Amino acid sequence: MTANVLTGADQLSELSHPFLDGKRIGLVTNPTGITADFRTTIEICAQLKSSRLTALFAGEHGLYGERQAGVPFEDEMHPVLGIPVFSLYGKQKTPTPEMLEQVDTVIFDMQDAGVRFYTYLSTLFYIMDACGASGKSLLVLDRINPMGGMKVEGGILQQGYESFVGAWHMPIRYGMTIGEIAMMRNKEEGSGCELDVVRLEGWRRSMTYAETGQPWMMPSPNIPSPETAEVYAGTCLFEGTNVSEGRGTTRPFEWIGAPWMEGERIARQMEAHQLPGVHIHPVYAAPVYSKHQGVLCGGVRLFITDRDQFKAVETGLMLLHEIARSHPQHFEWTSPPPEGNRYFIDLLTGGKEIRERVRDEEGLRQIMANWHQDEEKWRERRASYLIYGS
Repeated sequence: MTANVLTGADQLSELSHPFLDGKRIGLVTNPTGITADFRTTIEICAQLKSSRLTALFAGEHGLYGERQAGVPFEDEMHPVLGIPVFSLYGKQKTPTPEMLEQVDTVIFDMQDAGVRFYTYLSTLFYIMDACGASGKSLLVLDRINPMGGMKVEGGILQQGYESFVGAWHMPIRYGMTIGEIAMMRNKEEGSGCELDVVRLEGWRRSMTYAETGQPWMMPSPNIPSPETAEVYAGTCLFEGTNVSEGRGTTRPFEWIGAPWMEGERIARQMEAHQLPGVHIHPVYAAPVYSKHQGVLCGGVRLFITDRDQFKAVETGLMLLHEIARSHPQHFEWTSPPPEGNRYFIDLLTGGKEIRERVRDEEGLRQIMANWHQDEEKWRERRASYLIYGS
């Protein structure tokens, strides 16, 4: 495989940088931390001559990507390197001062999904704040946004709905690389973090992931392909409902369904909306784990027919609308946990409006019109932070 784009990780072994030279390094990574020639960032950092790898940090899904969504884990020791692997998805989601004691610089290298509710982005923001508070440097190895860098979708997260699936006031699909959003957030929030980004080489915002020539490593167990990432911004919203988002099938997030769902009916109703760039097709499936495990479900699969025209968030919202209004006796929102009063769908969408008005098409379209205004405001806000051209 010949890469047309080089990531920050591809440049690390030859990089001379004041954040690295003579420094103790803490690396935040997982299986997506690989180069175009399949070397891991862990391997590269362990072999750097000018610095010493002293700690590893793991976000959701673990250092090896082996854990399913929402599964916490504890600190451990790396079996080969003999250095600590600190969990940022257990008792702590932010590095403590004790975790950073043996570190001068933190390197961040994880492939994000280009959406607000993907927790790797939240982990980056929390690390940024911790580095600012502890006087540590942060070096972000930039990676490709799998959905490209052109489109922006969804409303900006509202005050009071901040969470680990929404750590900053930004739209659902923000249309930036992880390096660009890090610089933007660091400046606008005044984190005080000494931050730098190892930039991509050869990337254009309009590129598909396949055009970059980079290998695709699953960022989590249920995003097996770039095609999954394309629809994830919309169908992830079903995590806040009793409808399966496809976990436990071979097409997570590309297929959604439930035992009571009439896939043929939903497909017909979706066709009437004439959404651009997508075909909705009735498909039956029986998830082997997660929601409706082992039960045959009616459902639909999303086929992207025109990537440039496809609007993932709008498609996901209209699917929510049609399923909620077509199955009023069965469709439900996931209940808030006993210790809180916030619905998960509210945290995903960034407010309560979708939950309250999703069955009302006129109300839903008004929300989307408001979101379009948010999108335009975000495009203006992000403009000065964009590193790469189209």
